[in-house]
Amino acid sequence: MKAPSNLQARQKCRGLSLVEITLVIGLMLTLAGIVTYSVSSMTDWRKGRDASEKLRAVYLAQKSFLADQPSKSYATFTNEELIPYLPGRPGAMPTQTGKNNETLTINVQMMPPVLKFGSSNYDPSGSATDGLWDVGSL
Repeated sequence: MKAPSNLQARQKCRGLSLVEITLVIGLMLTLAGIVTYSVSSMTDWRKGRDASEKLRAVYLAQKSFLADQPSKSYATFTNEELIPYLPGRPGAMPTQTGKNNETLTINVQMMPPVLKFGSSNYDPSGSATDGLWDVGSL
């Protein structure tokens, strides 16, 4: 019986070297990091769009309320007055959480309305016309 040649022995023992395994694992970790970063950015964007939709609903409620009571000043609006004018008649003013899950309130005494965190306006996008975290350009 003939002994296997060196080439035949190498073909039978195929596998991955340590360098190849390290490169594959490194590539997988890099791709996982990119996906994680993209998903967190999408979550922030989704929260911003949700906030702008809620602010638009309140803005439309303000306009409808003013159509019914034109002598009323928007600086004196209360949440209770606007709730019946909200789309879908939700029974309560919409609520929103910020990027870091902080509780935000809607200031209805401004037109268009703004999100408030504590005593300051909340708009992490930095633009009042981008349609995220604000009513956007109307």
